[in-house]
Amino acid sequence: MNCKSCNAAVADKFCGHCGNPIALKRVDSHYIIHEVQHVLHFEKGILYTIKELLIRPGVNIRRFLTEDRSRLVKPVIFLVICSLLYTLITHFFHIENDHYVSESIRYETFAALTTWIEGHYGYANIIMGLFIGAWLKLFMRKSAYNYYEVLIMLCFVIGTGMLIYTLFALVQGISGKNMKLTSEVVSLLYSMWAIGQILGGKKIKGYVLSLVGYILGMGSFWMAVELLAWIIDRFND
Repeated sequence: MNCKSCNAAVADKFCGHCGNPIALKRVDSHYIIHEVQHVLHFEKGILYTIKELLIRPGVNIRRFLTEDRSRLVKPVIFLVICSLLYTLITHFFHIENDHYVSESIRYETFAALTTWIEGHYGYANIIMGLFIGAWLKLFMRKSAYNYYEVLIMLCFVIGTGMLIYTLFALVQGISGKNMKLTSEVVSLLYSMWAIGQILGGKKIKGYVLSLVGYILGMGSFWMAVELLAWIIDRFND
């Protein structure tokens, strides 16, 4: 028979040309368990990735970019999962409206956009990374890493930052104590520390530029959201 993927002649259970199986197994309990394990464990495991990014972000992200990409969870998936976890925790404890994006609602369209962001942090963080990455490259033009490598780095950094938000949201949900400001400060300090290790060469100036670039990137993102809302409002008038 011929392979359904590449149409090459096949005389075994797998195609020798593209490697795809000739017949797919039915979806059953074993398939579901395997998929869950695949999401939770990846290569070395998502828990391993979190631990390494919290303890040695510079070393591990640099190694991912230049040496070994099998030790850590894939960056975009890592960011999406961490963002999803934060969304689940805030929705469970009904504290999502206490987040920054809900505090500056000025008009209806902006409110709709921030509501979408609160429900899709994974996508929103990827877009925000585009702005942060641009500022970081502007400030650190002598860095050996290109813009796309900076974006991959930011997926890990922002993802870990979302885990920090998640931890403090969990504490807030259990204790009832507002932890918003604390979570923002800790997440921002972690981001400065991690980015400074990679782009700043562990120099004080590098850490400062990392912090400034990160803040300007977030600010630019929200300015873009407000501008988009203003354009939509003017178009609908």
